[in-house]
Amino acid sequence: MPPTDHLRTTVVDRLRAAGCVFAEDEADLLLDATTDPAALDALVARRAAGDPLEHLLGWAEFCGLRITVAPGVFVPRRRTERLVDLAAALAPPAPVVLDLCCGSGALGAALAHRLPGARVTAADLDPAAAECARRNLPAPHRVHRGDLYDPLPDDLRGRVDVLLANAPYVPTGAIGLMPPEARDHEPRTALDGGSDGLDVLRRVAAGAPDWLARRGALLFEIGEAQVDGAVAAVRAAGLTARVEHDQDSGGASVVATR
Repeated sequence: MPPTDHLRTTVVDRLRAAGCVFAEDEADLLLDATTDPAALDALVARRAAGDPLEHLLGWAEFCGLRITVAPGVFVPRRRTERLVDLAAALAPPAPVVLDLCCGSGALGAALAHRLPGARVTAADLDPAAAECARRNLPAPHRVHRGDLYDPLPDDLRGRVDVLLANAPYVPTGAIGLMPPEARDHEPRTALDGGSDGLDVLRRVAAGAPDWLARRGALLFEIGEAQVDGAVAAVRAAGLTARVEHDQDSGGASVVATR
């Protein structure tokens, strides 16, 4: 039975009072998630307290897919869909894809959906993220837990056509400025990129040449203020950088090739 107008209004009012900008949309999603009054009340209370909506629903929308997410796992951002668009445009047929710092595996899953012949290998240091990625990237795709390239099988060396790295790039000093639903509910390792936000990305770029195929490409996103540092890291690894600016998000995507 559909929710009454009164119930929906009550939920919307509670969410709006808590500062939820899209209170109406969020109310509809929560009302769709459960018909049990007690369960609904608990979900609304947690959302009002700052829990990410995606953690409450158990999924996040990304590139038209419902990506499974769990509490404590980084929620894929809609702005990151641009990396999938860029990767799909340059990928060969049936590409070998590597999704580093994969979190929920959203990037790899979206690219595999876009390119049905793709075979994805993903890796993340966080055990909860790796488990989540396994649900979004079932066999024949592979998910490993470990630090960047360390857990990867040797059969990938020199064969990766598309290397997607959704690495943390928030400067340490800016973590406290993030919305509470991110800084309080997502793992620090998925957010903190060091003093200038590029510590992990420098390691990704430095290791990329060992894994990329001859015409392979590394793709990652950064903030606009980090472009010069990111390009320098890519060039130091012997790669050529192309930068795609996104005025809507205030960020940029880097495509690095041999």
